[in-house]
Amino acid sequence: MKPPRKPRADAVRNRDRVLAAAKSVFSRGGAEASLEAVAREAGVGIGTLYRHFPTREALYEAVYRREVDQLVELAAALAAREGPAEALRHWLRANIEFVATKKGMAKALALAAQSDLVAYSLERLTAAMGALLRRAAEAGEIRADIGPEELLRALVGICYVQERAGWQESALRLLDVFLDGLRLPAGGTRDRACNERGR
Repeated sequence: MKPPRKPRADAVRNRDRVLAAAKSVFSRGGAEASLEAVAREAGVGIGTLYRHFPTREALYEAVYRREVDQLVELAAALAAREGPAEALRHWLRANIEFVATKKGMAKALALAAQSDLVAYSLERLTAAMGALLRRAAEAGEIRADIGPEELLRALVGICYVQERAGWQESALRLLDVFLDGLRLPAGGTRDRACNERGR
């Protein structure tokens, strides 16, 4: 049996362009967030879009999984090049952009969240967040008495508490305030972090 033939380079490029365009268009939301707008922004015909993604659900899932995978890769990259607390901050701020994409897709495509995609994202994002949290706590930069699930719930609450235009800017400000509350003063210790809850 012959091995499956690799996709042509131009087909791979077109697919990547469609996914990047879908993220951009759906993040903006509104009445203009259509599949036709995605094709226009990607610089491809609507037929090309449908060849790669024959249904709206297929496009939704592909963009969603791509965003989750990129966030997991970003967590590792930030941990390698930034201080623990700042790596956590930058990664959480990137998650707000991911939420914007999800909210835009749900509105534009009239789709409910798929349970398998939710499970996929929760598992991978919680693990990535947990690694960044542990690193920051072990460095004595943030409190050690908060877990990745709690922080993820807080992030979701910040993102979904409002729907009006400009919500991302507000969410970023609230996230910074929240994270500043987790920071320990210079010379803080893990023991102090663990004792914070009892005060």
